Amino acid sequence: METTKRLVMSFKNTLGRVVSISVDDPREDVTEAEIKKVMDMIVEKNIFVPNGADIVEAVEAKVVVTDTTEFDLVV
Repeated sequence: METTKRLVMSFKNTLGRVVSISVDDPREDVTEAEIKKVMDMIVEKNIFVPNGADIVEAVEAKVVVTDTTEFDLVV
């Protein structure tokens, strides 16, 4: 079984849609304050323009843990 972790940061853009930026393998000790600071910087600096629409607001952040089990289906 393989376990992966991903930090998913969600933002609202000028079209009112929610867009996400993901970071694989975030630090175990990353804090809410650090994540908020980065998200605020992304909004302030207007670094990303997904689908031609500016990011205008941080919405949420979460760490998603996925356990993957592969099956050998060769008979």
